[in-house]
Amino acid sequence: MIKTDILIIGAGPTGLFTVFEAGLLKLKTHLIDALPQPGGQCSEIYPKKPIYDIPAFPEINAGDLVNNLMEQIKPFEPGFTLGERAETLEKLEDGTFIVTTNKGTKHHAPVVAIAGGLGSFEPRKPPIQNIADYEDKGVEYFIKDPEVYRGKKVVIAGGGDSALDWAIYLADVAEEVALVHRRKEFRGALDSVEKVSELSKLGKIEMITNAEVVGLKGENDLEQVVIRHKDEARGEELREVDHFIPLFGLSPKLGPIGNWGLEIEKNAIKVDNSYDYATNIPGVYAIGDVNTYKGKLKLILSGFHEAAIMCQSAYARIFPDKKYVLKYTTVGGVEGFDGSKKEAKKEVVQSIG
Repeated sequence: MIKTDILIIGAGPTGLFTVFEAGLLKLKTHLIDALPQPGGQCSEIYPKKPIYDIPAFPEINAGDLVNNLMEQIKPFEPGFTLGERAETLEKLEDGTFIVTTNKGTKHHAPVVAIAGGLGSFEPRKPPIQNIADYEDKGVEYFIKDPEVYRGKKVVIAGGGDSALDWAIYLADVAEEVALVHRRKEFRGALDSVEKVSELSKLGKIEMITNAEVVGLKGENDLEQVVIRHKDEARGEELREVDHFIPLFGLSPKLGPIGNWGLEIEKNAIKVDNSYDYATNIPGVYAIGDVNTYKGKLKLILSGFHEAAIMCQSAYARIFPDKKYVLKYTTVGGVEGFDGSKKEAKKEVVQSIG
């Protein structure tokens, strides 16, 4: 039986930052994740994807963000159960919980924080009849290593942030980049739309709007895509490609967590954002992309904020008779659970009495 103060379901960026916030309060943490390594989607799906909305980082690759978070939480020595999925939640008479994984590993904690991101996920695939024939033969739904596309002809389909960001990134890597979208308007950040437009004017990205990829051709590997234009005068065109990357988002599923008695709305866990992101089960919280409330923004920085607030509530739940004074972190070192100072970038001046 693994015992901890806060059991975190999900080891993505929000789950990892929860370790830091809990550590400032001297709360021990343990994380469960179905993936074999920490980092969630940032490690598994797009480790080289640039992220632009992390404070103090004009641009940082998803993998580097995870590495930095892992370095930041080192002093607090979190535990990890990786490669196992949280399967069942049992509430004991004393109000604590036992969470058991699909491999039978049991975890005991007074607080459970669900930070499972989008849950288990699968890419949304375009309705192209023979697309499965070319998967891993020129069709990819995720970009793990951009160097695979160096000097190649690439067609990206989609109108959201991922499609825009990768088109921008690959413009300096691939020989040709074409961005195909069904409409003229894009759903991504305005700044990204402007960058793609600028790169289009420079001839680095070909923007093909009011069109979609409807067919794939090739003997064994992908050789051509069929692009159908809404303008009947243009009809269909064949384009030689090495890679077709449809980026239409992920189809999220909560998996076993959906059977824990939590209040669910549109495949997300409803929480009370007026105070602490608690669920309808006292002692169970949900933070990051897995939760929903009025005004919710599915951003990593939102998850970081929710983690900080949640940990304050968790401390009060675990130690109802203790008082603490939240101050600041400043230059110095972070104090680990063994009382030693780590020569790092922050000093814990959290006062707990």
